[in-house]
Amino acid sequence: MDIKQLRALLAVAETGSVTRAAQTLHIVQPAVSRQLKLLEEDIGTPMFERGRYGMALTEAGEILVDHARRALQELDRARAEIHPDDAQISGDVTIGLLPSAAGLLAGPLVSAVRDRYPAIRLRIAVGYAGHLQKWLDSGEVDAALLYNPKDTPATEIQVLLEETLCLIKPPSNEPDPAHSVNFTDLAGQPMIMTSAPHGIRSLLEQACREANITFDVVAETNSMEVQKTLVAQGHGFTVLPAIAVMDDVARGQLRTVELRHPRLLRRIVLALPTSRRIPTAVRCTTALLVTEMKSAVMRAAWPSARWLGD
Repeated sequence: MDIKQLRALLAVAETGSVTRAAQTLHIVQPAVSRQLKLLEEDIGTPMFERGRYGMALTEAGEILVDHARRALQELDRARAEIHPDDAQISGDVTIGLLPSAAGLLAGPLVSAVRDRYPAIRLRIAVGYAGHLQKWLDSGEVDAALLYNPKDTPATEIQVLLEETLCLIKPPSNEPDPAHSVNFTDLAGQPMIMTSAPHGIRSLLEQACREANITFDVVAETNSMEVQKTLVAQGHGFTVLPAIAVMDDVARGQLRTVELRHPRLLRRIVLALPTSRRIPTAVRCTTALLVTEMKSAVMRAAWPSARWLGD
């Protein structure tokens, strides 16, 4: 197999059509078909199921697409470093952001990169800390925001901020709703939890063991949006950083309550891999990310956060 075959595979996988893939690659349709045919002959199994409504990946195709995407990303990064455009810092950079902070950071980061380093092609991947750690280890992201990570020689860590977790509840009809609650008061309360092994789930389970209490877990989900929706609909409570519900609170859909005894804290860090060389474009982009995060904390746009970085 060669690069042309892999690019044809990805183009058809993304568009679902040889015709649209040819338009994307700026080549003729027969050339795309030939590249796929050669690839399937080389692998020894079909990459697509061809139907009247388009082309769908086979199981083998899904496996190869996953590896091909990472391989081509690495090759593109190498090409960009070897042949910089007009001596500008350039290349593909993929940054992993946490769902709770993505809405606050994505826009300013895109603007900052475009203004300062227009030759950098920025990709943003959003996922929970466990997923981001796996993507960082596999090379699918170049850098990621994590929280409370395990100390490992495979990762370079820069501590950035600390934030307090809050109890998230639906809007209250009470005339004077409580502004704080003891963590032990959550014993037996209906809770909407993130699916294990999510970092906040692990933190809460540890706190429950230390306080010798248990929650009444009524639902688990791997989606923060579903988590917030279930709370807003009155199915139970949850625990999240205030930034995750800032807009929902402003719209009157949710409210935050301070947790005490103990306060639950998480530290957000910038993580980079030590197993591979970090391109200049990645270093420049992460520096801008750190700047935007510090700015958000200092202007109080990141509620319940305290800056710990330089």
